[in-house]
Amino acid sequence: MLLRKIGQADLAMKLMHSKTGMGGVKRRDVKHFHSIQKQACDKFDPSFYPRFKKWCDDYFYIKHRDERRGLGGIFFDDLNDYDQEMLLKFSTECANSVVPAYIPIVEKRKDMEFTEQNKAWQQLRRGRYVEFNLVYDRGTTFGLKTGGRIESILVSLPLSARWEYDHKPEEGTEEWKLLDACINPKEWI
Repeated sequence: MLLRKIGQADLAMKLMHSKTGMGGVKRRDVKHFHSIQKQACDKFDPSFYPRFKKWCDDYFYIKHRDERRGLGGIFFDDLNDYDQEMLLKFSTECANSVVPAYIPIVEKRKDMEFTEQNKAWQQLRRGRYVEFNLVYDRGTTFGLKTGGRIESILVSLPLSARWEYDHKPEEGTEEWKLLDACINPKEWI
């Protein structure tokens, strides 16, 4: 039996606080997130991280916005050329890396104050997340087209999101820097 392995770990901006830099995300936090993902990949094949990082940047691209959903991570699917047992171990390692990659960022930022402007920015980014999931995500579109259980399909959507007509952050602001990183993927490590 051929097992289908799909995995993703991406840093989508739901963090908010312009004092931290880059619209709520510090570069060192993004570097930390990517470093943990790279460590997980390197345990199996040093070519995995650069390959799966690019795949993530490409997969989470919102074509109608010409930007990515977030600051990247790793993504892989249908790796049928590899040993199935190794893929299971690799997928497990990647899943186990999410907590050490993400929780330290949350721990550092969870008590930070935020403004209404920060909250509006967070909800705009959540809007991009919703757009991607409903328009491009393979799992979501497959579930919707095949009559899947709608509650299970849409459970990952945020409770609140927002859209503003032709919204563009002011150039040079932290929100603009973050959006620039979504438009132009960076090599974080």
